[in-house]
Amino acid sequence: MKLSGADIIIECLKEQNVDTIFGYPGGAVLNIYDSLYKRGKGIRHILTSHEQGAAHAADSYARVTGKTGVCIATSGPGATNLVTGIATAYMDSIPLVAITGQVPASLIGKDSFQEVDITGITEPITKHNYLVKDVSDLAETIRKAFEIASTGRPGPVLVDVCKNATVETAEFIPFDGKKRLDLQVKNLFSVDDLNKSADAVQNAKRPVLLSGGGTIIAGACELLLSLSKKLHIPVATTLMGMSSIPGDYSLYTGLLGMHGSRVSNKVVSECDLLITVGARFSDRVISDMK
Repeated sequence: MKLSGADIIIECLKEQNVDTIFGYPGGAVLNIYDSLYKRGKGIRHILTSHEQGAAHAADSYARVTGKTGVCIATSGPGATNLVTGIATAYMDSIPLVAITGQVPASLIGKDSFQEVDITGITEPITKHNYLVKDVSDLAETIRKAFEIASTGRPGPVLVDVCKNATVETAEFIPFDGKKRLDLQVKNLFSVDDLNKSADAVQNAKRPVLLSGGGTIIAGACELLLSLSKKLHIPVATTLMGMSSIPGDYSLYTGLLGMHGSRVSNKVVSECDLLITVGARFSDRVISDMK
């Protein structure tokens, strides 16, 4: 069946089981909002007072639910207002899809009203971004955006849609359920590496576990807790990893680093083996980056 680009966007969001969108309307995305009103049954739109709030709200939604957050903004200043929220999601590995409006494809590069190179601006703070000029590319682009945002190390993806692509029509083929990306997960640890690690743990006198946000992303919280209990190893966390271990667990020492607890900083500084899971050693955690 043939649908307008705006209708295709909404249908693709429904395919991805999106139930909440955060946004602020504007001229370049009005067609998408019209379609959301007509076809978006089951999708709740939360109107924010500013686009930056929409990006942060989508980020928070993703953190709480584990689903991909979605935000929408118009062209120009609407799109640039999303930048801080997108950067936050990128730094903290949060799955987010930001949909922005853009001037018609025929007006790009002509200093048009509210024209801005948002794909160029967000290139350093997204896993990937797209500029969609042709309606026939919309469905595949939206599907890829959600897959990229939520697989591997999660992060934000921006889809910038030219206004003409929301009006024009194209044949819409429902999602076939197949993955769009050829992702290969590589095991970075050999059997020899694992044996050496096991020996190091067995021989350590004062081992400590450090858990970061990657523990939560990988769904490894129960495994971490089980390891700590079995080997009786205390656990410290980074800010992003705080919810990876129960706060009332007897071997949980608290937050590590500049804003951390005295106990965590002491046990880590005095340990003879630090077993780190899903952390990136930011400057707020490590006192000496050298």
